[in-house]
Order: sequence, then C-alpha cells, then structure tokens
Amino acid sequence: MPIPEDVTGDEIDKDVRQELLSLPKTLAEDVAKNLVMVAKLLDEDPERAYQYSRVALRLASRVAAVREAAGFASYAVAKYSEALAEFRAARRMTGNNDLWPVMADCERGMGRPERALTMAGEPEVQKLDRAGQVEMRLVAAGARRDMGQADAAVVTLQSPELASNSVQPWTARLRYAYADALLAVGREDEAREWFAKALEADQGGTTDASDRLAELDGVEFVDALDSDEAAVEAEPAEPAEQVVEAAEETAEVTKDAAEDTADSDGS
Repeated sequence: MPIPEDVTGDEIDKDVRQELLSLPKTLAEDVAKNLVMVAKLLDEDPERAYQYSRVALRLASRVAAVREAAGFASYAVAKYSEALAEFRAARRMTGNNDLWPVMADCERGMGRPERALTMAGEPEVQKLDRAGQVEMRLVAAGARRDMGQADAAVVTLQSPELASNSVQPWTARLRYAYADALLAVGREDEAREWFAKALEADQGGTTDASDRLAELDGVEFVDALDSDEAAVEAEPAEPAEQVVEAAEETAEVTKDAAEDTADSDGS
C-alpha cells in the first residue's frame, strides 16, 4: 500500500511510538506510517484503513497497538469476528480492560446479543473509567433492543450520566440513544425532548439529532436547486403545433396589412 510522502510516522501517539521501540528502526518506521494511515482513513475511507491495518499486522503482529488498530479497522468494515480476535489479543498483551465495551459490541455484530449482555454484567466493567461504563451501557441497551426488549433498553440507559446537566464527550450519544429507545416504545413526546437535549450537547455533530427532530415535527427539507429545477419542469411547454399555427397567423395578418396599405396607396 502506497504511503503519501508527507506521512512520516512521527504523527503517532507517543505511547504507540514507545511500543514500537522493540522493533528494528526501519521496521518501526514502516509500521508507524501504516498506523498513521489507519488513523487518518478510519472515518472517511474505512476499507482503505483496513488494508493499511493488515500491512501493519503482517509487519508487527506482536505489538499491542498494532493489534488494537487492526481491531478498530476490522470493526469499521463490519468484520466483527476479526475485530474481536484482534481486541482479545491486544487485551492479553496489555492486561487493559478499555476494549471491553467494543468487544461486547462485536458480539452483537456477530448476532450474539446475549453474550454482550453477559459481558455487561462481568467484573471487568467495574474496572472501566466513567466513559467506558457509559459505552458499556450503550452496548447493553443495544443488545436489549436486538433481543426485542425495547422497554428494558429504555431502563438500561437511565443513569446518573443521563440525568446530569454537564456535557461530557459521551453526553450527546447517550441522550440520542435514550431518545431513540423512547421512540421505539411509542413515547414520542419524551423522545422529542431527548432528541432536543442530544442536539444541545452535540457540539461535534456526531449524531443526526436535528434530522430526527425535524422528522418528528413533520418538517421536510427541500434542496433549493432541486425546487428551482422542478418549477421549470412544471411549466407547461407550448406544443410545437401551436407555435407553428401562431407564427402562420402572425404572417397572415402581416400580409393582409401590407395588401391593405398597397391598395390605399394605389387609390
């Protein structure tokens, strides 16, 4: 996979750079550049990010940061079995529980929501920081909905973090998930309220809360250019036959007027 000239590998996080010190210098540089490409492309072009992650994995499969990056790249292209294997490998290498929620979500992606719920109740969750615990709650609520337990999903999302007025990185997503869960059980007025709260907290535009609000309010957005084109198309075109007839009538009138003028001049 080609690496742009402006990518040096120095862009990676210092902790990842520290991990790569175990590799020969040239190899470490190559791995670093591929990891930079994974990070750059993960959101905008996940398929290419996945390809770069496979290169890094071939070069340095014993580096935890590489396994983790490969896991997220696989997750982004819905290769959940691969992602779970990479996350498990990274966790074994580091002993860190940070990946627990995304591992549980991989179980959901593989059609095993029951397993995700089991993971949500295991001791590892208590070792997560607050952001990780919120993420685990989101995964558990999703698993409940996968199993057709919509009311239980609503209850799962009710938490001190949801009730808090402070805005944290997870706030918009948590409020959005709660609004969506409320809508799924027919509590439309409450759902609208929480979509509005999600929009209020969504400073980075990570959700489509504004679109969901508009949908609930019956607002339909029309592109101005499309509406202009539609208006032009809506104007009835004058049939060709009518145009020809009008031209012939005009010519006839002009001819008669000319003859009348000639007769008056002759007299």
